[in-house]
Parts: sequence; structure tokens; C-alpha cells
Amino acid sequence: MPSSSVKKIQDLSGHDYIEIIGAREHNLKNISVSFPRNKLVVLTGISGSGKSSLAFDTIYAEGQRRYMESFSAYARSFIGNLERPDVDKINGLSPVISIEQKTTSRNPRSTVGTVTEIYDFMRLLYARAGEAFSYLTGDKMVRQSEEQILDAIINNFSGKKLVVLAPVIKGRKGHYRELFVQIRKQGYTKVRVDGELQDITPKMQLDRFKIHDIEVVIDRIVPDAKDRFRIGQSVNTALKEGKGVIMLLPENGKVQHFSKFLMDPKTGLSYDEPAPNNFSFNSPYGACPTCNGLGEIEEITEESVIPDKKLSISRGGILPLGEYRDIWIFKKIEAILKRYKLTLTTPIKDIPKEALKVLLYGDDVPVAVASVKYPGTEWNTKFEGIVNFLQKQKDEGSDAIRKWVDDFTITKVCPECRGARLKKESLHFKIADKNIAELANLNISDLKKWFDGLESRLSDKQNQIAVEVLKEIRKRIGFLLDVGLDYLHLNRPLRTLSGGEAQRIRLATQIGTQLVGVLYILDEPSIGLHARDNVKLIKALKDLRDLGNSVIVVEHDKEMMLESDYIIDVGPGAGRHGGNIVAEGDPETFLKIDSTTAKYLSGKIGIKYSKERRKGSGEKLELMGATGNNLKNVDLQINLGTLTCITGVSGSGKSTLIHETLFPILNQHFFNSRKEALAYKKIEGLKLIDKVIEVDQSPIGRTPRSNPATYTGVFTDIRDLFAQMPEAKIRGYKTGRFSFNVKGGRCETCEGAGLRLIEMEFLPDVHVPCETCKGKRYNRETLEVRFKGKSISDVLDMTVEEAVNFFENQPRILRKIQTLSEVGLGYISLGQHATTLSGGEAQRVKLATELSKRDTGKTLYILDEPTTGLHFQDISHLLDVLQKLVDKGNTVLVIEHNMDVIKSSDYIVDLGPEGGSGGGRIIAKGTPEEVSKNPASFTGKFLKPELK
Repeated sequence: MPSSSVKKIQDLSGHDYIEIIGAREHNLKNISVSFPRNKLVVLTGISGSGKSSLAFDTIYAEGQRRYMESFSAYARSFIGNLERPDVDKINGLSPVISIEQKTTSRNPRSTVGTVTEIYDFMRLLYARAGEAFSYLTGDKMVRQSEEQILDAIINNFSGKKLVVLAPVIKGRKGHYRELFVQIRKQGYTKVRVDGELQDITPKMQLDRFKIHDIEVVIDRIVPDAKDRFRIGQSVNTALKEGKGVIMLLPENGKVQHFSKFLMDPKTGLSYDEPAPNNFSFNSPYGACPTCNGLGEIEEITEESVIPDKKLSISRGGILPLGEYRDIWIFKKIEAILKRYKLTLTTPIKDIPKEALKVLLYGDDVPVAVASVKYPGTEWNTKFEGIVNFLQKQKDEGSDAIRKWVDDFTITKVCPECRGARLKKESLHFKIADKNIAELANLNISDLKKWFDGLESRLSDKQNQIAVEVLKEIRKRIGFLLDVGLDYLHLNRPLRTLSGGEAQRIRLATQIGTQLVGVLYILDEPSIGLHARDNVKLIKALKDLRDLGNSVIVVEHDKEMMLESDYIIDVGPGAGRHGGNIVAEGDPETFLKIDSTTAKYLSGKIGIKYSKERRKGSGEKLELMGATGNNLKNVDLQINLGTLTCITGVSGSGKSTLIHETLFPILNQHFFNSRKEALAYKKIEGLKLIDKVIEVDQSPIGRTPRSNPATYTGVFTDIRDLFAQMPEAKIRGYKTGRFSFNVKGGRCETCEGAGLRLIEMEFLPDVHVPCETCKGKRYNRETLEVRFKGKSISDVLDMTVEEAVNFFENQPRILRKIQTLSEVGLGYISLGQHATTLSGGEAQRVKLATELSKRDTGKTLYILDEPTTGLHFQDISHLLDVLQKLVDKGNTVLVIEHNMDVIKSSDYIVDLGPEGGSGGGRIIAKGTPEEVSKNPASFTGKFLKPELK
């Protein structure tokens, strides 16, 4: 868009600046700030300084409230009023769209294709321009008009005797007595039943339990051009009776099929007219009937029920039953085994296959079991089999029972559609030799190549139909490539994406809407993005700005800050030490200001690292032949006792190698986890470590009841301490009295949550403070017990920093709280609701929990992008913690894009060179210095200037 038109948009709004006056939300200290409209503005500052409070809880909340105010009073009565954020005034505010990380769908039916609408346009393309092929013969299906059918009959069968048939029943059971009566009433005297011509007789009927084909004999003809009118009438009648399908039976010949719809002329197989929902895996018209369009099925298998065949049944060989008890089911199994001259103490490996099949899947032979209540009598009942019993419980049981059955369930690729999610008919519609599922499995860059020049591979008719649809598809593919998501494929479920990836998809969708005059607020869109792809993201944000929109980005990325139009630094500290505007201005002005962020940006201070790289203990954990997803037979070596970084561009295979191959192997080995690892040949060195701990960014809890105090376990010790207070002992209060999850001490109005859930009709549900306890969670009596003048609710409201001083003489409590402080979480409160913690904060709470446990020095820690949401100063704290772990002899494995962490590691394994099918190989490995000299490594290229 030319700059003149952007200028017009600014003039129309009447404001050149967005002005915030007196913001006091959360920890903001009555701040006032203004920044230019229609610019790219970066909000930065250390974690917990109040950036999100300013961007989301003030600017976005006010924008949303004003939008709601525009609704009629009637509409608002359904929605309720949104609370006004604690701010005096905001001037120059445009309509606001927030693109956060937390709003991703957990539904397995939500995929990259459905969210970006590319798949919807492809469905339309296949429905209107796809060519149908028979799934029986592979031949192209044909559809003919009445005239074409008539011409074919006269030209191909001239002078031959023909029987014209109209199919009325195809491959169905029944006696069809009424049907024959109806056909006879219409004046027809003959039918062809199961390939045999018969006269219709009174009370005629067929075997009701057999499958039948029935055709009505419409006419007998000898085609000749001069009889065209009479033959045409017969064809017309046959098409009417056969609902668009006609069959011709030549004398001593093979039946020929003709149809007004799509039909295979050889077999007579016909398809319905294609519509877009025939290609949707979320519609019963298109979804595979076996897996209901999910592409995978859950199955209870022999292996999941009997993991160790060396054990006998009495020793717990059948996992769901456990060890022998004097109960009904064991008596039944004993009676079945008796038939085969076996006992409950026979190892399962020695039980014949036939007997094992009966135990797992049951049979119709009644099993006699002696009655305890009536001695001398026997109960004869059929045994349904353990697998069938578990399946029944999974379908009909309570939530707890279903959860228990899930332990014995294995997820497999659907055998019917082989993961394609669609019916076989839908998969046999092709464009340029590819069906829609094959396209959905191509990564975005390969998909773009396939659509480039597609017109030359289409017929003229297809080109006429496809022209507008192709324009839309290409446009949307272009937006995904612009934000660096070329390695994803359309079939990728949304729930498997990182926060940053999901956010960039939504950003691509927003660029596609081409809205103007909007204020966009983004929360760290650079998460999970390699330094190489950052340029694309920054360009996409600038494009959004150049359309005439204001863009606010909450970000810690150095490149993003330097490329922005305006920077606002919130700080100086976290929590109550933050909430002020420390520095602001365009990048040039900002770098001259004396703030911590400006010093890091200008290079006056940096994250220190030791140039002495650890060699480790000399022992190695080796994973060989990993081939899952896009991995190309990768051999991974991890030097134990080191800080090892797994790097590579987005989509190069880092998560596949670590989260989906290495971690499941270790988890299965140490904790008998059921999650299957992706394909690999072998692993060596398992005996050299004693446990594995994965610290990921998933929330520590999905409800406000979960908080850092409960997650780390320190709350149990705090409750024990309160129960020891003299006041508590006089009143007879035990530890349970101080729990907000059980009746007794909690506030019963909100049941100890401190918040009440208000269900909104058209918007996400809202939590509001409880009006009885005012958010304190407990009843008055419980709050009267105090330690050093503070009640249990006061303790939950303390920040970690305050709690460290408050509990300095309580070593058990102090140890756990101290570690929260060490990982840079001094600003969060002990009782902060888990739902309000960012992914990075949740990850650090988990890390602190692990740090507070006694370690053995032989633990392998796996972290996925721990720097998410961290300012330069916080990264420095985090690295200190990780280095301490390694100094104790542990091994830390980090998947990371942040150059400060990469340069501080002892060893790097770099995957690539590209994402998707262009990746999956180890490009470089060694110390940071060695990798920086490798010309094939993109990571090395960006690492080189950092090491200087």
C-alpha cells in the first residue's frame, strides 16, 4: 500500500498516537505512556515487570470492553459486562485483535489446513475439478447423458439382442415380497435376480438372510438407428426406475453398465456426485468410517495387556487383573485353563495360542465355576474375554474406569484409511495424479511447488473452474511461507504445535484478512523460530504495519527490537519492583539510554560464558538409527556430564529426535511409560543414568486450584507448620483444615478456588473473585490461625522473594522456595493461579521443583526452549542454574534457538540443513567454536559473531 494511503488512514482516526494515562493494572505503578500509531512497537522488560499487564490486561482489555459496549443492551444482557481495566484513560485506541500463545485448540480435528482455510479451498477444488477413479479397477469413472447412452447402444450393439435392465436392489439382504408386488403392478413381468432371469410369480419372495441383486427387465431390443425413438423411450424408463443407472445384458455376453452419474463401466461401481463435504474428515460424508476421520484408532492389544510373558497369571502376568486374588474372574480363568490341562502358575509363554485367544477374546463355550454360596452347585456362564471386557468398560464405564483402561490402550494408524482420514471413495478423486490426502501430507514449501504451474497439468474445463480457488490457495500458502512455517504440513494437528508456531499461523491468517486500521497485540511470536527465519517474521509484521495497522509486540528478541519503530522498556525489576516505564524511544534513541535492556542491546553488558568447555564424564548415551518422521537414520551421541544443545532451523527434526524418540525410550525404561518411541535401531548407555526428567512448557495445572506452592510440594510443609501452631492445636485443627481443596477450612461459596466461574454465552468463560471470602479461599475461623502474624491466605499472597525472608528459619520450606527464587521467579506469588502463568514461567516452576529434590548426579534433564519469555538478565540466571546441575555430574539436554544458551553450552548437535523433508540429518556437532566454523550449519553462521 502506498505511503499516501497510509497517511490518509492516520488522518481519519484523528490521532497520531495511542496514549495511556494512569494504568494501575496488577503491578503497574500508575504509569502514563504514549507511542505512535501505525508503527511496529516492541514492549520489553524482564519477566514479571508488567509488559503483559500493560499490553493485554490494559490495552487489549479496554479495546475488548469498548467493542462490547457497542452491542445493544439486549445482546449485552446475555454476555454480561466486562470489567473496566484499572486505567484512567486511553486515547487513540483502534479495534484490538490479540494473537496470544494460549488460545490453541486441543481438538485432534483442528489441523493447520482447517485453521488456515487452505484445506477448505482444496476441498472445493477437488469437488468441482477432481477426476474420479474406481477403487476396484483403478479406471477413470465416466458419467454420460441420456443421448450419449443412446448413441453408445446403437453404435456398439447394432443388430444384437439386448435385455434392458434397471437395477433396483444392489447387495442387500431381504425377502422383497412387497417389491415384487410393486414391480408387477407397474406392468413389468420379468426380473433378473442374482444374475438369473425369472418371471414374476404371485407371492414371489427370496431368502431373507442372503445378499441379493435385483434388476427389473424393462425391454428386449435389437438396436437399429431407425428404432432410435423406441429405444430412447426404453432407456429413459430404465434410467428412471434405476435412479440414473442402466444395465444392458447382451445374449451370451457380459453385462454393460451406463450411468448419468460417476460410474466404472467395467464393474458398475458408482459414486455420489462430489460435494466439498465429501472431502472433509469432520463430516460423516467424507470421514473414514473406521476411525471417524481421526486417522488413528485406539486398540487394546495382547502386548499392552500382557507385557511380560515370562510371568504366570497368578504372579500378575495379565496386567489389568494384577496378582491372584480369591475372586470370580480368576476362578473362571482357572476353569478355562483346566480344559487345556494348565494352571494359574503356568508361565504365559507356555500357554498355547488357542487357550490365550479364549482368555483374551472369550468364546461361546459355557465355563463351570463352583458356587461359594451354594456348595455342590456350579454356575455355567460364558466368558467374554479380558480384551472385550476392557473395551466394554472403555465404551460404557465411568471417567475413572475409562482412565484406567487407557493404560492398556495403544494408538495405531487406522488400518482402513492408513492415516488419510477419508473414505476410500474420496481418496480416489485425483487432480494431476494426486488425491487430497497426499497434498495434505506435503509440507508447505512442497505444496507451493505442486500448485506452481498446476494449470499446465489441467484440462481447459478444469482450468476454468479452478482459477479463483487456486488464487485463494496460493495467497494463503504465501502467508504461511512469509512467517517461516514452510516445514509444517496441512494434516498437522494444531495441538502438536508450539505456542510460537500456533501464533504465527494465526498471524498468517490475519495478514490474509487484509484488515486496515486495527491494533494487533502479539505475545512473543519469535518462540521456536531459528535466527535464520526471524527475518521472515519481522517482514510479516512490517507488512501488517504497512497495510495501515498498529502492531504491539511483547518480545525479548534482539533483532525484533532493533528492527522496530519504537521500544518501550518496562521495569526495572519484576513483580512489585517493576511496573514503571524505564526507557522508551525509537531504537537509535533507546540504545543511548542507561537501562539494563539498552545495555544488553548495545553490547555494553552481555551474558558471560566460560570458554573452557566441559569434556564430561567420558561416558556416552548413544541412540542409533533414528528414522521417525523426517529423520534420516540419525545417530545421536550425548556426552554425559555436559550441557548439550540440540539446535537447527524450525522443522529440522529436533523435537522428533528428542521428544518423540529419545525421551519415550528413556521414560519406558525407567518408569514403564506406555508411550511408544518412533522408529530407531538401538540405544546404548542406559545403565549410566538413573532417571530422566523432562521439563516442558505445558501448564502446571488447567484450573485456578493449581499454583506454584501446590506444584512444588512446599504447600504441604506450610500446612504442617500451621497445624503445629498453638491456636490450631487448641481448636483441634489438623493439616487438612488448611487445604483449600477439601471441606472444613475452605470457603464453601467458591469451594476454595478464591474465584467463581461465570459462564459466558458467546465468549470464553470468565473467573471473578468470590464475593464471600474476597479471593482469600478460606473461612474466617481458619484465617484466625497465624504464624508470625500472617494467616495461610497471607502466605499464599506472598511473592517468592518475601517468602524466602519470611521462612528463613524453616529449612524444609526454605529449600523449596529458594529454588523458585534461583530460577528467576522471585516475583510470582506462591498462590498465583496456574492459569495465569506463561509457558516459560510454568517451565521454570517445574525446573525449580526438580532442583529442590535430592539429586544423584546421574540424572538426564531434557528442556525444550527454556528461554521462552525470558529477558537477557533472566537467561543469565537460568544458565547459572543449569550449569550448577551439570557441575553436580548431571547431564542437561536443551533444545534451543537462543544464541546466549547455545554459546554457553559444552557441546552442540545441529540438525538440518532445512526444515521438513529437507532436514532430519546431523549437519554439525562439537563445541560451539567447532560448530561456528562449519559452513554447512546455519546455526554456526549466527553463532560466529556471538562468540567474538
